[in-house]
Amino acid sequence: MRIVLFGATGMVGSRIAAEAARRGHQVTAVSRSGRSPVPAVTAAAADASDPAEVASLVAGADAVASALAPPRDGSDPKEPFLALNRALVQGTREARVRRLVVVGGAGSLEVAPGQALVDQPDFPEAVRPEALAHSEVLEYYRTLDDLDWTYVSPAALIGPGERTGRFRVGGDELLTDPDGNSRISAEDYAVAFVDELEQGARVRARMSVAY
Repeated sequence: MRIVLFGATGMVGSRIAAEAARRGHQVTAVSRSGRSPVPAVTAAAADASDPAEVASLVAGADAVASALAPPRDGSDPKEPFLALNRALVQGTREARVRRLVVVGGAGSLEVAPGQALVDQPDFPEAVRPEALAHSEVLEYYRTLDDLDWTYVSPAALIGPGERTGRFRVGGDELLTDPDGNSRISAEDYAVAFVDELEQGARVRARMSVAY
């Protein structure tokens, strides 16, 4: 499978690139710097906010993957992040690639019917703007009926760790363990993400991943 991955040099993106390459996929890792995050991956420099650049890079690909993140410069990231995703979608459409799998956020996951994690009183204030930006983007993807998109939410806590290949996959609900913890390693998140790229089991839907 030929996969073009945007945001490939970040914590999650680099692990998706490594996982896809490990399985023998042809990966083009796209970032502003043009650095290759892992061996055996082709690197490309591009601005994902430019639909023409996106279209040129993804032409002929089997799937587009996005690990793009909201801006973290202290400004409200909602509108810039939504605009970035709109540009990515426009470029993907222009290249006539249908499959798009997106790294999402956990804040919009439900802790109870109609109650999002981001709206809980103990949700960290420092990451609330980014969580709300991810939520806005999810709502945008839910309006699209011409792309085979999947939005992949991690657990509440995600960070570098071990690749075990053992995790649970859910939908819109926050997955927790018997002690109420919600976590996933970036490595196992990447396994679930590439599984979905390969299998297309949750097209035009959100999925979640946690231990």
